[in-house]
Amino acid sequence: MTDSSTHKQQIREEFTKQARAYASSADIHDPGRLLRLVNAVDPDPNARVLETATGPGYVALAFAERCLEVIGVDITAAPLAIAEETRRARRLNNVSFKVGDADHLPFSDGEFDVVVCRLAFHHFEAPELALREMTRTCRVDGSVAVEDLTVSEHLQRAQYQNRFERLRDSSHVRARPISDLLSMFTANGLEVTRVYTDQLTPSVERWLANSQTPPEQAAEVRRMIEKDLAQDLSGTRPFRLNGELFFNQKTVAIIGRKMRSAQ
Repeated sequence: MTDSSTHKQQIREEFTKQARAYASSADIHDPGRLLRLVNAVDPDPNARVLETATGPGYVALAFAERCLEVIGVDITAAPLAIAEETRRARRLNNVSFKVGDADHLPFSDGEFDVVVCRLAFHHFEAPELALREMTRTCRVDGSVAVEDLTVSEHLQRAQYQNRFERLRDSSHVRARPISDLLSMFTANGLEVTRVYTDQLTPSVERWLANSQTPPEQAAEVRRMIEKDLAQDLSGTRPFRLNGELFFNQKTVAIIGRKMRSAQ
């Protein structure tokens, strides 16, 4: 088994294990966050939309409320089953879900008007390849949108956050600074049209419970975040509220237009 296939198996295992807890996270299904992304893309009502690494499908479902057709793909079957349950409950017939690999999307060049990915790039070993596939399947003048965790532009601070993120969830590879993500867009012939930042503020204990982090690794994560609270090592600015430890995961959303030269 290659390193890439080993990591993809890790992703399947983690998100099979975490599927229900991840889907029930308030930050993941927050209607305000979903609407903000849809509004930033501002899709045409006749748009065909692809969401790669759709997970429980909330982004795909949000676009389906506004667009003609939406397809969500993910490498792991368990969250797709949750997405399908939600689709049926909402009686949305213009959205479908299927198993698919973000590195090798099973669609033709220029097939979609909008291609989007949310909170998955930090799990990809080769996000550059995933973005290339997103760009390939988007039509000229269409929109490509990525929202993901982001880390400090200062290397040591970024490495500190990525270390405790990986300890918590072995499928985490590396969250990137905003400058890296912008460079990826430029390299793929995407002209950036919109950028906005936000943050998630998880309770450390709930965050660890959701991922079912093994006790020894969870203890090390707590130690690192406590040290971060005391010494400001990552930029996540941990804090205590009513005795409970929290920290800030910064996020960025980048929307780009596929230029003709990207063909």
